[in-house]
Amino acid sequence: MERSTPRIGLKIMEEMQQEIQQGPGTGTQYGAGQEAAKAQQPVEAQQPEGPGNIEAMQELKTPHGTIGNFGLRCITGAVYILVLAGFFALKIFLSDLFFDALILLFAVVGTWEMTRAFKGKLHASQVTIVMVFSAIVILTYAVSDFIFQDVLEVKLPDSGVSEETIRSLVGRNYALHITFVAILAGVSVLLGLLVFAHGQVSLESTGCAMLCYVYPTFLLLVLSICNHLQSYSELAVMFVFIVAPASDAMAYFFGKLFGKKLPLKMAPSISPKKTVIGGFGGLIGGAIGAVIIFFMYYGLMRLDDLGVTAQVIRNMSVTPLNLIFFIGLGVVTSAFSQFGDLVESAIKRKIGIKDMGKILPGHGGILDRIDSALYAGLIVCLVMVLRLMFVG
Repeated sequence: MERSTPRIGLKIMEEMQQEIQQGPGTGTQYGAGQEAAKAQQPVEAQQPEGPGNIEAMQELKTPHGTIGNFGLRCITGAVYILVLAGFFALKIFLSDLFFDALILLFAVVGTWEMTRAFKGKLHASQVTIVMVFSAIVILTYAVSDFIFQDVLEVKLPDSGVSEETIRSLVGRNYALHITFVAILAGVSVLLGLLVFAHGQVSLESTGCAMLCYVYPTFLLLVLSICNHLQSYSELAVMFVFIVAPASDAMAYFFGKLFGKKLPLKMAPSISPKKTVIGGFGGLIGGAIGAVIIFFMYYGLMRLDDLGVTAQVIRNMSVTPLNLIFFIGLGVVTSAFSQFGDLVESAIKRKIGIKDMGKILPGHGGILDRIDSALYAGLIVCLVMVLRLMFVG
């Protein structure tokens, strides 16, 4: 028995050496065990391959030590806020086109992240067409609306103006009509590849390309419409980019504080970490963000006639009705922003990736940062247009 022990040990060592040479997953028992163990892990624990995959806890090395994932999120978030504030100031003091440039950047980078997320499912020609037309759609609306409003001075009529004056002087803004044609052109070219590249593309790849074309460009187009509203433009932009982050922050803190005591999940199959109590905190964050916007818009954002000096209080419309309207819109915007976050989580889960990219340390990709703002823009744009139609 004592003599057989070294032989058994040698045999085990030979088997282990063969495993190392063959590598895991090549049909041996050891490799199969590894694959089985990986398959049994929950989706959150696995690190799926993909262009946007990053570690759950990132660290940034500095001369004074390392910064954890939470620190990275704070730093990146602060830089993101500064960039937004800078482009917003350029919009107010110079031209709406500056904020359009930021939206165009979001569209190009976001579409690039979407096409990379689908990896080998898209043909190179489809990627090129989606990227080109995503930029064309945003540019077409921004430039054409600028021409109609600022160059040709096509404006909404003032109250009390006769219909004859409206028809003769006001004109009509065809920016959305032109943009709709550009959108259909992109769809037509993608469908045309089924003819011109019949052997290289499939219906599946065409469907994936259409999704990359629609998301995020069409939703960002709505943000560009908010940016070009003749009235309430600044208000609409503030609601999108202040309420959505405020909602995210409060949802995070409510989830951390009360998530263990109230663990009911919002969408366990899509985003297991999101709780109902966190979503409720997000609604509170939306209301708080709306109150901040209320006093900013009716206070600090009221500019003098020269459009240069900001006055703290001018034409202050601090009425209970207006405040209720702002808070209500803030809560609804928060609900839409949280739904937008879930939509992107569902897309990532279907694709099998953790993040859309890693251009923003601690956050992931651009889409991981603006996903909530995309759907927030839908309801904000609708409400502002309805207010223009019925209130003025």
